[in-house]
Amino acid sequence: MNDKQEASLYILVKNQIIEAIQSGKFQVGDKLPTEMELCEEYNVSRTTVRIALQQLVMEGRINKVQGKGTFVTKPKIKQSLTTAWKGFASQLMEQGYEPKTEIIDLKVVPADFTLAQHLKIEENDPINQLVRVRYANDEPLQYEISYIPWKIAPGLINDEEDCKSSLFQLLKNKYNVIIHKTVEALEPVLATEEASSYIGIPVGSPIFSLETVTYNDKLIPIEYSNALFRGDLSKFTIERMYTEL
Repeated sequence: MNDKQEASLYILVKNQIIEAIQSGKFQVGDKLPTEMELCEEYNVSRTTVRIALQQLVMEGRINKVQGKGTFVTKPKIKQSLTTAWKGFASQLMEQGYEPKTEIIDLKVVPADFTLAQHLKIEENDPINQLVRVRYANDEPLQYEISYIPWKIAPGLINDEEDCKSSLFQLLKNKYNVIIHKTVEALEPVLATEEASSYIGIPVGSPIFSLETVTYNDKLIPIEYSNALFRGDLSKFTIERMYTEL
């Protein structure tokens, strides 16, 4: 069998396993058949099955547990880094999840050097610090700290209930802040004790860190945030548009 045939077969096996999961043949938490059993079921080599399973592990559809076998995992929650007008709640509801936001802290603090640099303000200027944990079906998914200059939203400390929904919508409706663009940096990191305590994963687990600076229509930075997403539940999508090359 040549490499091209091997590649075609592993894609076929992979897709058939996905279909079995989506049809309900295998539920979340179910143990998949062994590699040898899958070889017999699909009439392919062990190498083909192994590659198909590796791809499914990389996509977060299954999880291999040493000495126990391979198990179906929860599907990862997709969040778009492209569709700015769809907020956290909208994206989750589209995938059948019930979103919830818990406010951990909301207070005014002095800007340190780093925050002053991000927000183009003076050091020690007052800023609103908003700490939130966001949930999907009561399972913690994201831990986020946002900083908004006090002069941008001077009454934000009294808006705790409204901060449970869209922060951008609140800034627009109450403070006449028009969001123009965001600049975001996404990288994989390991969970600290603080992140672990809020999103319910062991210290050192892989997570995503999304650092964002938000600008208004005058290109003034109006928010700096750092959001930490569970690596076992999160999947990010990016759409690129091309006009002419």
